[in-house]
Amino acid sequence: MKLATLDNGTRDGQLAIVSKDLKRCTSASAISPNLQSALDNWSDVYAALDALYHKLNEGDIAGKAFEPHLTLAPLPRAYQWIDASAYLPHLQRVRAAKGSLQDPQDEKPIMYQGGSDHLLGAEKDIEVTDDDLALDYEAEIAVILGDVPLNPSDDDARNAVRLITQCNDVSLRRLVAGDLQEGFGFFHSKPASAFGPVVVTPDELGAAWGEGRVTGQLQSRVNGLLYGQPRTEKEMVFDFYQLIKTAAQTRSLSAGTILGGGTVANTHDQILPISSDGIGFSCIVEARMAEKAADAEQRTPFLKSGDQVSIQFLTDNGDAPFGEIKQTVRLLNKPD
Repeated sequence: MKLATLDNGTRDGQLAIVSKDLKRCTSASAISPNLQSALDNWSDVYAALDALYHKLNEGDIAGKAFEPHLTLAPLPRAYQWIDASAYLPHLQRVRAAKGSLQDPQDEKPIMYQGGSDHLLGAEKDIEVTDDDLALDYEAEIAVILGDVPLNPSDDDARNAVRLITQCNDVSLRRLVAGDLQEGFGFFHSKPASAFGPVVVTPDELGAAWGEGRVTGQLQSRVNGLLYGQPRTEKEMVFDFYQLIKTAAQTRSLSAGTILGGGTVANTHDQILPISSDGIGFSCIVEARMAEKAADAEQRTPFLKSGDQVSIQFLTDNGDAPFGEIKQTVRLLNKPD
């Protein structure tokens, strides 16, 4: 089943069913007004939503054209947004950027709690107040959870994943060091994250979902140039089930919690530009560190006003089940 949140002028948007080919949609508001309400009552509404999905795909309902630019984030404001770092190649590269030689922490997942009161739709601008903040994108896979009890069992974790999508966890690299030195973790360096226009139930991915991992390539482009397409299942040291158990080891998680798997990264010695069959990077800071290691010169610039970023997950069949994130960087006018 594929779901989206359409902009209807309210904070939480309108829940919609999206056809398998992402071409049509129909309102699901008669079943549940928005996605959070559906997650709160998942066992009661799932069958009706699934039946509506099948009717749309079979042509029993005409629906209307699905227009991703009219979507909000699946959860425009979520009860919780947790991001982990499950890919060790990413950790190793960003810690090299900070001059850190500490252990990459491959024995347990690390994570932080980000701002979740304002999350961006797939085609909403990335707004910045300064063009000199070393703006970076981070391409990730994320899951949306049902209720998770404190100290969950393996079965609790497996049963918690309700929906899956892709994410752009935006970072302001120039502010990261200041946040970390203050000792409370990321804050100013992490503006609003963006999510795919479509979320899907795990069964919708078929063989591309298994053992708590998504299988395929996560492509990212900047101004149309391919920057990365690493494998999402490769070198994901901690699967989503392990991440869920870690997140809930001291507190329960409410339905509607979003959990990111971290910037997708694979080990290689490439630099940009990459070939059409290259691996590349899911963020700019990794590309810059690879350049530094290769010839001591970091050439790839961070994002500036007017730059465009796109992120799209592809299965091995060539399907793009979550649609595409397409964002433009926009510099806000400073107040007088």
